[in-house]
Amino acid sequence: MHIGVLALQGDVREHLEALTRCGVQATPVKHAEEIERVDGLVIPGGESTTISKLAVAFGLDGLIRQRIKAGLPVYGSCAGMIMVASNIKDPASNQESFGGIDMVVRRNAFGRQVDSFESDLEFKGIEGSIRAVFIRAPWVESLGPSVEILASVEVDGETHPVAVRSERVLATSFHPELTGDDRVHRYFIDEICGR
Repeated sequence: MHIGVLALQGDVREHLEALTRCGVQATPVKHAEEIERVDGLVIPGGESTTISKLAVAFGLDGLIRQRIKAGLPVYGSCAGMIMVASNIKDPASNQESFGGIDMVVRRNAFGRQVDSFESDLEFKGIEGSIRAVFIRAPWVESLGPSVEILASVEVDGETHPVAVRSERVLATSFHPELTGDDRVHRYFIDEICGR
């Protein structure tokens, strides 16, 4: 199995290392011919506005949208969650997503960089709690009926989904690649990619 990590911006290396530990071939991808050859794609955390603009500049936005619609397994973490949302609440100027999950996502929902935090979460399909690192993270504002909630957090008495899946697309608003716990990546490979 060959999984590409979109290498336009963000924590590419950390995802490559986690995927490699899970026993798959993992390579950075940023050209159309590379993206066309992968069996799955990870869209890393970083800055969603930058990823969006670079995808357009490199001519990759249409290709990624087509591959997602055709059933390519995709995992988006943090900024990647924003990029696989069908709608972005308050997007940056000219920011577009790739789509893939019928949901509205709020950028920087938990606050600024100084508001970053870690939390232990229950993740449906993974035994035991996982440590979640939230850095200027989004959350799901609303979602369509085909979207399954895998993990949520409570903020000020309101519950917000922070891990969701829809068919062959997985998204988390947190960064499992930063913890050394590869269970979310294994979930992606086993449950979404169907290893």
